[in-house]
Amino acid sequence: MEAEKWPRVGVGAVIRDENNRLLLVLRKKPPEAGHWSLPGGKVDYMETIENAVIREIHEELGIEIEIERLLCVTNHIIPSEDVHYVAPTFLANIVSGDIHNQEPHALEKVQWFPMQDLPNKITMTTDYALKQLNSGINLE
Repeated sequence: MEAEKWPRVGVGAVIRDENNRLLLVLRKKPPEAGHWSLPGGKVDYMETIENAVIREIHEELGIEIEIERLLCVTNHIIPSEDVHYVAPTFLANIVSGDIHNQEPHALEKVQWFPMQDLPNKITMTTDYALKQLNSGINLE
């Protein structure tokens, strides 16, 4: 008998700079390996989603962020990869630190992109978050 499967929770952040460029990471690992993604990661047991996104971005990129607001929640479901995440995505700002890839085993690259010149291969969660950002939806 197959073990029961449950959705997991993953968090991410839309981080833009003063030139309205978007910070993305190129994933080496599934889900969606080879795609550009918002930085973030998995929520640990007994951790809030807000603390998780702050921790994950610090672990990945060595920067401290502050959350502006919740942007959206993506149903990150990819049957072909046996993946099911519920993925809250926040708008966030860098408050300190220099960006560098602290997880080269998981991330191929870290790069800023002009909002009008984003890469073609972006993750489902990144695509959904950008659509919500561009639609002007405000969850507050």
